[in-house]
Amino acid sequence: MQQANGNGKMTNYRWTMVMLLFVATTINYLDRQVLSLTWDEFIKPEFHWNEDHYGTITSIFSIVYAIAMLFAGRFVDWMGTKKGFLWAIGVWSVGACLHALCGVITERYVGLHSAAELMQATGDTAVIISTISMYAFIVARIVLAVGEAGNFPAAIKVTAEYFPKKDRAYATSIFNAGASVGALLAPLSIPLLAKAFGWEMSFIIIGALGFLWMGFWVFMYKRPEEHPQVNKEELAYILSDRDLETEEEKAISAVQDKKISFLDCFKYKQTWAFAFGKFMTDGVWWFFLFWTPSYLNTQFGIKTSEGLGVALIFTLYAITMLSIYGGKLPSIIVRKTGQNPYAARMKAMLIFAFIPLLVLLAQPLGTISPWLPVVMIGLGGAAHQSWSANIFSTVGDMFPKYAIATITGIGGMAGGLGSMILQKSAGRLFVYAGESNLTFMGFEGKPAGYFIIFCFCAIAYLIGWIVMKSLVPKYKLVKDL
Repeated sequence: MQQANGNGKMTNYRWTMVMLLFVATTINYLDRQVLSLTWDEFIKPEFHWNEDHYGTITSIFSIVYAIAMLFAGRFVDWMGTKKGFLWAIGVWSVGACLHALCGVITERYVGLHSAAELMQATGDTAVIISTISMYAFIVARIVLAVGEAGNFPAAIKVTAEYFPKKDRAYATSIFNAGASVGALLAPLSIPLLAKAFGWEMSFIIIGALGFLWMGFWVFMYKRPEEHPQVNKEELAYILSDRDLETEEEKAISAVQDKKISFLDCFKYKQTWAFAFGKFMTDGVWWFFLFWTPSYLNTQFGIKTSEGLGVALIFTLYAITMLSIYGGKLPSIIVRKTGQNPYAARMKAMLIFAFIPLLVLLAQPLGTISPWLPVVMIGLGGAAHQSWSANIFSTVGDMFPKYAIATITGIGGMAGGLGSMILQKSAGRLFVYAGESNLTFMGFEGKPAGYFIIFCFCAIAYLIGWIVMKSLVPKYKLVKDL
């Protein structure tokens, strides 16, 4: 047990841990954004891709991420938070750097010697190049997905270790804002790196950031009960939930090493509620993340390496930073109404579920200016991140600590599955819309395809909330896992 800093004034080391999680999540999203910001302008011409190639790559990333999330939670629970997080970020950083080898692999396979020769190829050779390069990127993407799947189960576990329930959504919203910051920094750095040093170096430079983070994590993380920077006053605050627990709940909270099976987890409506909420909504955020740069190029002819493209993407993700306040709303509701954290969280999530309806306006307003759809998508993204911070926290509300990473992994798997379906459907739809000159609500071709996807994105959260509320209408702690 820790002994230091027992001076009567509460330390705040828990916020240092949140900042470490924030940086890890920022790196996580930077790594997955490199492809979306380089494929349309730099990679697509070199390897003769279309939207279906890209949709296949992103959908496979999503399904592998989904499957890996299922096991990542159990891996973190089994390995322990410290080692589990190290393994996760180490693997995804290797995967990020592997993307840089895809061009070399393709050149070797087809017997060409430079990107220029790949780009000039025609006929069957061009088809082979597009196919082989796609498979190479899929392999790199699989490694990236396996590692990145560990980030949120580990981060949610750390949050549950370091914060009482009433503060977890706020802490989660802070580290989860790293997703927006990563997406915010990406257009300011990745296209410029690709333009200056080649798209391969952009993967290597961004991928190397994860290895730097690992050095800090090794020396800075310990459980709060063991950490010399956490004094007894802070530890008492971290464990303050126990004062409100029954004797049975205290016994459950005290268990640290108990293991649970997947089948046991699926016996509970709480698991299904969390999983369905993730299934319906995770793909929306990933669609915004993976496809917005291509949308701006397709709809408006704006490239991400140009000043206007950088400004638009930066503005979009700057708006999503509003989500940092989303995790605070349940605390305000608890303070004003005295409701339990779960009830307050569901009220907040209902509010956030209505905001993405603004995305319905993205295409109509896009006829006026590209800035208007960016603002609408940005507000939808902010609502998603607020929703995400709270839906993650429902796991800590309803499950004992030893099950949190596993349940989070199950929800992550469901979210990845939903994302895979949306990514692949979007890629196929955009190719079909372009070839058939599809008409929808006054839009033709690929813009019509984007409008269809935006309609789904707008209503996904309300559907998710209704089902979650139906499955778990009131707070109920799972006590017999």
